[in-house]
Amino acid sequence: MSTTALTIPIWVDLVAVGVGSLQGAMFASGFRDRRLDLLGVAIIGVATGVGGGLLRDILLVVRPVALQSNWYLPITVVAALVGMLLVRMFRRLDPIITFLDALTIGLFGAIGATKALSLGLPEVPAIFVGVVSAVGGSILRDLLLNLPIALMHVGSLYAVAAGAGTIVLVVLVDLGVPIPVAAIVCVAVTTIIRLLAVRFGWSLPEQRELSRIPRPRWPRLSWRAVRVDERTETGSIPRYKIPRYKLDKPE
Repeated sequence: MSTTALTIPIWVDLVAVGVGSLQGAMFASGFRDRRLDLLGVAIIGVATGVGGGLLRDILLVVRPVALQSNWYLPITVVAALVGMLLVRMFRRLDPIITFLDALTIGLFGAIGATKALSLGLPEVPAIFVGVVSAVGGSILRDLLLNLPIALMHVGSLYAVAAGAGTIVLVVLVDLGVPIPVAAIVCVAVTTIIRLLAVRFGWSLPEQRELSRIPRPRWPRLSWRAVRVDERTETGSIPRYKIPRYKLDKPE
């Protein structure tokens, strides 16, 4: 499998980065108590836009792609500032932004997985890299805003959606499907799952203890342990014995 065959056009990557930065700035602008200035919003936008790609390239031990072109950082900064200044207008277009957000997750996942495959990684690590690429920007955003990481809490299935899409991509590549077709299917699967999760409020089950199986209310035997101290020449060795049994009244 050649690297050239798995190359993602730079304009696709830039669109994903720009939408990610726009989303990050809109998210940060909702926290009025943080009193972020223009620089703060720009930093949040850059982190959200290129964070996934940065974590992806760190895992792959390659030079971050955002530092290999003059386009990435300016686009993230401009998109972040536009998102902050026009946040009210964009919130009126919430369905469109939600769709673009889902599309961006699919694009980041496809880009990360295909880049991992191009560098010779096996299928399972390639899927992992794709998911990290899809959700890495939101992780850095939450860390910079000192918020609980959304990925680790009950919510819409954006990490699960990215995982499903990248699994489909890797399987299709193994079956010999052309890379562009596999990437399109990956983006479509991720986008559909994400939108359905937002529409119907799907989420993974919340962690909880297993419920105890109720016991029948029968008379039960209980015992009371009485401590007996026996001291020997080697030291004190406490032992326990059961002197008697008693029948408790039924509850």
